[in-house]
Amino acid sequence: MASPAVLPINNTDTAQQIGPNPAFRSFINHISTTVQTGFANRRPWSELFDRSAFSKPESFSDATLRIHKNYSYFRINYLCLLAAVLAFSLITNPFSLLTLSALLAAWLFLYLFRPSDPPLVLFGRQFSERETLGVLIVSTVAVIFVTSVGAVLVSALMVGLGIVCTHSAFRAPEDLFLDDQESPATGFLSFLGGGATNAAAIAVAPAVAARV
Repeated sequence: MASPAVLPINNTDTAQQIGPNPAFRSFINHISTTVQTGFANRRPWSELFDRSAFSKPESFSDATLRIHKNYSYFRINYLCLLAAVLAFSLITNPFSLLTLSALLAAWLFLYLFRPSDPPLVLFGRQFSERETLGVLIVSTVAVIFVTSVGAVLVSALMVGLGIVCTHSAFRAPEDLFLDDQESPATGFLSFLGGGATNAAAIAVAPAVAARV
């Protein structure tokens, strides 16, 4: 009696189904590359905290000019300081940290990097893409404006900006190589400019395209 034919198993397809989403891998790789580039382009911290370079600005316009020049030169360092203040605020407020982490995970795994087929099923109910997006938007607004998370973020950003503005206003920029100040934004700053929009679009495009 002939044995039944054995169908081949495509291990590649199985691995792709089990492995991470390609769009998610692309997003993580871009984040890692951007962070490494930002740290590589930062100025020496000894220049930032050189006590001999501090002096009182002569006027408000002088302080404004110093802020512009110092930010152009130390932008990566200043963004690191802002990130440190924000991280400290979140670490000292575990509820805000856990809430934001859960919110970010919901956006990543329930909408941005989740395949559109099959549809999302939670608690025995099937949610369409539009319903999922609506729930996430409402949840985000509620978390930011109803809970204490929004106050923690705003206060941390205000403190960080205050530190940056105070330092840049009292740090005399005459000894800096200001020829570099007009160079295009790179590193961490790419998340705040046009590069951020393009990079985010490239990373998220595969996930969004499946829903169009």
